[in-house]
Amino acid sequence: MSIQKEIVLRYQVEGHVRFQIPAQLCDAGVAKAVSDGISAIDGVYRVNLYRSQQKLSIRYQESVTDFKTLAKQLFALLNTLDTQGSLQPKPKEVSSRLAPLKAKASAKMDDFRLTRWAKAKYVETKETVQAAKIITKLGMKKPTAFIKDPEKAIIDFCNDILVLFMIRLHWPAITQQWILRPLQYRYEWLALIYMVFLLVRSRTPKNKRVSKSA
Repeated sequence: MSIQKEIVLRYQVEGHVRFQIPAQLCDAGVAKAVSDGISAIDGVYRVNLYRSQQKLSIRYQESVTDFKTLAKQLFALLNTLDTQGSLQPKPKEVSSRLAPLKAKASAKMDDFRLTRWAKAKYVETKETVQAAKIITKLGMKKPTAFIKDPEKAIIDFCNDILVLFMIRLHWPAITQQWILRPLQYRYEWLALIYMVFLLVRSRTPKNKRVSKSA
């Protein structure tokens, strides 16, 4: 039984026709060959082949070609493709054999990415903890400051943690972008300088600030 006899006309109006097509034409490679061949027919301006629904929709200009001529060219195209062997689905044995290897390689790549991400996060956390320990030790060396003004001591400690976090967060950008293009990142540099100014100002005793202003 020829494949042309398996094609059933489902809908037809002026300039638009739909066919029910066999599953053989719904293979990925076969569908592309059929769609490209139909698109090359004079007067055809849109071809939609719905593989999952086994439907073929063709829109054409009646002034260029009529339905009978279109049908004849469609059947002639299918006959030519069948003779060339283009209507036979390509074997998928090679792809099926490579599928486990691809899946294994993908799994290894995911494991590698996860391991690299975990190591990076571990290093960042370790560095942050070490820096926090240093700040804590520096704060503990001045217990009298905490006794005299506990509110200021706590605020200073929190400011140190905040500055540490901000520098740690933006350190890659600072070393790789800000330093290389200071004019482009001038607003970022101004924000950084202002943050350092506030940090230094918070550590300066009030009596010294008053004396300098005087």
